[in-house]
Amino acid sequence: MYKPLPKEVTIKESLINGLGLFTTCDVEEGHEFGITHYRNYWFEDGYIRTPLGGFFNHSDHPNCEAYKQNQYIKLKTIKPVKKGEELTAKYWLYNIDAEETDAEQKSKRSKI
Repeated sequence: MYKPLPKEVTIKESLINGLGLFTTCDVEEGHEFGITHYRNYWFEDGYIRTPLGGFFNHSDHPNCEAYKQNQYIKLKTIKPVKKGEELTAKYWLYNIDAEETDAEQKSKRSKI
């Protein structure tokens, strides 16, 4: 059965911004939640966002890290997180491929 979010998280109102991801149990440092974005040049910013990627909020003092792995961006904890805490990470997606110009991205789309 498909579940859009891992069992360790739920979506609730955030004090940071709108809705956020919150833990449903204590989570250890280094726990990987899964894929937040998938590389696809047909989409805005060159990525398709998954439900997991649509709800974590930015923090300058995060408890998670969004990191690139091949064509994916994944989310994992960088410190232990207590049940009920909001998951946060530093946003960087919009600068991830700064070396690629808009023209280069459009060129890649036309080749797919």
